[in-house]
Amino acid sequence: MADSSIVTLGPGRSLLVDSSVYDSRMAETSKEQFFMGLHADESEDVLPKVETRVVLVGEAGNNAGLEKALQAITIMEVPVVKIKEGQPGTEACEKLIKSIVNMDINTPYIKTDNVRDFGDGENCEFETVFVLKDFQAPEYSFLYKNDNRILGPPAVMHCASKGEPLPFSSRPLYSMTMLNLSLCFTGFRKKDEVVTLVNLVHHMGGIIRKDFDSTKVTHLIARSTHGEKYRLAVCMGTPILTPEWIHKAWEHRDDINFHAGNEEFRTVFKVPPFQDCVLSFLGFSEEERSNMEERTQKHGGRFQAVGDERCTHLVVEENSIKELPFTPSKRLYVVKQEWFWGSIQMDARAGETMYSYEKPESPAMKKAVSLLSLKTPNSGRKRRRLRETLAQLTKETEISPFPPRKRPSAEHSLSMGSLLDISNTPDTCKSSGENAKLPKSSTPALPKQSARWQVSKELYQTESNYVDILATVLQLFKYPLDKEGQVGGPILAQEELKTIFGSIPDIYEVHMRIKADLEELVMNWSEERSVGDIILKYSGELVKAYPPFVNFFEMSKETIVRCERQKPRFHAFLKINQAKPECGRQTLAELLIRPVQRLPSVALLLNDIKKHTSDDNPDKVTLEKAIESLKEVMTHINEDKRKTEGQKQIFDVVYEVDGCPANLLSSHRSLVHRVETIALGDKPCDRGEHVTLFLFNDCLEIARKRHKVITTFRSPLGQTRPPAHLKHIALMPLSQIRRVLDIQDTEECQNAFALVVRPPTEQENLLFSFQLTAEDTLKSAWLKTLCRQVANTICRADAEDLIQSTDPDSVQVSTKDMDSTLSRASRAIKKTSKKVTRAFSFTKTPKRVLQRAFLANGTPDDKSPGLDGDHMGRTSSSSTLAAVHSPSMINLSSAFERKYHTFSRSTTHLF
Repeated sequence: MADSSIVTLGPGRSLLVDSSVYDSRMAETSKEQFFMGLHADESEDVLPKVETRVVLVGEAGNNAGLEKALQAITIMEVPVVKIKEGQPGTEACEKLIKSIVNMDINTPYIKTDNVRDFGDGENCEFETVFVLKDFQAPEYSFLYKNDNRILGPPAVMHCASKGEPLPFSSRPLYSMTMLNLSLCFTGFRKKDEVVTLVNLVHHMGGIIRKDFDSTKVTHLIARSTHGEKYRLAVCMGTPILTPEWIHKAWEHRDDINFHAGNEEFRTVFKVPPFQDCVLSFLGFSEEERSNMEERTQKHGGRFQAVGDERCTHLVVEENSIKELPFTPSKRLYVVKQEWFWGSIQMDARAGETMYSYEKPESPAMKKAVSLLSLKTPNSGRKRRRLRETLAQLTKETEISPFPPRKRPSAEHSLSMGSLLDISNTPDTCKSSGENAKLPKSSTPALPKQSARWQVSKELYQTESNYVDILATVLQLFKYPLDKEGQVGGPILAQEELKTIFGSIPDIYEVHMRIKADLEELVMNWSEERSVGDIILKYSGELVKAYPPFVNFFEMSKETIVRCERQKPRFHAFLKINQAKPECGRQTLAELLIRPVQRLPSVALLLNDIKKHTSDDNPDKVTLEKAIESLKEVMTHINEDKRKTEGQKQIFDVVYEVDGCPANLLSSHRSLVHRVETIALGDKPCDRGEHVTLFLFNDCLEIARKRHKVITTFRSPLGQTRPPAHLKHIALMPLSQIRRVLDIQDTEECQNAFALVVRPPTEQENLLFSFQLTAEDTLKSAWLKTLCRQVANTICRADAEDLIQSTDPDSVQVSTKDMDSTLSRASRAIKKTSKKVTRAFSFTKTPKRVLQRAFLANGTPDDKSPGLDGDHMGRTSSSSTLAAVHSPSMINLSSAFERKYHTFSRSTTHLF
């Protein structure tokens, strides 16, 4: 017993006194109060002499194992004082136990089939314990009605195995299956069911509590997931079980080695989170909805179509649903998807209040400029309005190493030398004293920023974004999974956590320091500052941090996939966190690929900085060393994991595009997507040109269709390859894309999109507009894929923020009459005009070019002689050039009709 002391009762007799109280209905009086001032010679007057005996009833008397157990038990617990108040059979008749003592069993056990000879309950000379096998027999009813002590054989055998006395209990005790368990009930509507369960718990040694006390209740038995007790149990992490747990435990009542609190046994009877719930799902894709419906059934719930009256919950994808299709009833919970996954993660129904869906405010986009008619003759006004529109569209994504201003009105309140203005460099700050006295309304012209500073600024911004991604991985995923005391127990084992996240904390620490150094460099910029020194400073730490993670990245991905498939709580954990804005709707595996991509990206940026660094700048040599140090880090990475298929695709692009830059071939680069388009503007090629866009993971190859192809490519090995059908225009890094415009479809503009581009050497934004031509290419999917790769390149999580919908008038884009005969003729005339203009350029006037220009615009019937060498010598003056240029421009239309391409026979390809 827990709290015992020795009291002497007469000569030679020592009894253990225990003040424990076994039933909540009993009045509690401590042994100190009862035995205070009690002397040994007075104890016999207080404690009447009684004999103890054990009576085996019916089948219990034929149990050899039970008889052997009783031989090992020599004492039993006996109440010291029994007081009965009120009339027998009334509710006022209750036992008042002052204390419990352990007394020797002097009388051998008795076997009987007639309990009426012993069980009248009024014999004060004997303390009798009846042992029954069947608690449903008439003998049990008689003994229980007469308030006798009743034990089951398993309880006796348990005491014998533990060397404990026969226990005292005010209720019949069959076994110790629920010993030390304290249960509370909730959600029951039938009183008879509760009474039956309570009796079974008492028979197995458990305790029932009416109110939920987190310090005393060990298990909550729930018929539903409603009610305050259920919420408290969820918050405190108390196991919530179904009534079947009690019934199943009662089936094991004869096994003295079985305990109902065993976790493996108990887990089977957990109340599923969606018990009594009927769910419907709104705003999810077909695949997501099927997955959620399947998990609803797996976790005890049902699902119906949206709007069904039987539904108790409407789960809404809050990022895509802006307004509900109907007015929900008061009894319908409208919750965000985080409630669904959070319930699965906790393995209990989460509170709906925390996850209530609220109708979002529709953000009204402000027009950058008023939508004036495009028919105005003032072309200068059009260009100015277009520049303002592009500037407004790129305002939010402009790369800046400094915090954004809180108010647009504060722009002119800052000093021109303030470092909060990203356009200020140390060179511009020198003139701050002169500009400080200028009126607030005047904005002085700033000198052109160096390309070296622009790329260095981009290096800092991408580093800052990369650090934010690593912080998101640690704070949203690793630290919560590694935290102790998780509701429902650990989600993943420590070995699995180590495999998934590896050396991410070490990578995060070194890049935090690199970011700090780059920030100081950009804020205190001068052309003499060294960028390469920063990378060299941390090259040793990079060598230690990266290979352990990158080399086992494939194993990390496999572990994530396996755990997500096998562990529903981990799957729900990922769903909750991957839906948060910090993740940009990316999966954990997609976020963890960033360290694999980061070092090659840094090497490319350093190489770009080196290109814009003068030869006399000491940083040029340092940058070369820094690039070599990064290559050293990347040599530690397992090259066997490169995907040969991806490399093969890049080689195919190089062969297909004439003039494709050789630096497109890179071990870290892979082809993501290819789309066929038509150019709608003047950049990067003429309007109406058929353009193919090759999207790689870090750059965009832009190539136009060749006008005519004659020969084929023959390799040195004699293998013939198909001719190059495309002509290289530009290889553009994705970091130069500031905004992707989803141009709304109208009668005059269909399936169009645009890219707002700003190269480091440009002061203004450029607009590249295209129209998708392939019927199997979905514009929305293509734009999302493009933005995802752009976000990966600049280390941003919010890829979809790069997409902005706009009307075609605001950016002056139209697809009308793109395929008409007049439009094709106009494009041909424009190309001819450009060729003639190039032929008569002041800087390029070689004889061969002039001959081609005249041949292209002449007719087979023209008898005018070509330009000979003497005539070419006389074309050096501007007047002569003008005289030659004018006639050729007059006959452009007729020249086009007479097939001006006749000169092309002397060449292999035409431009």
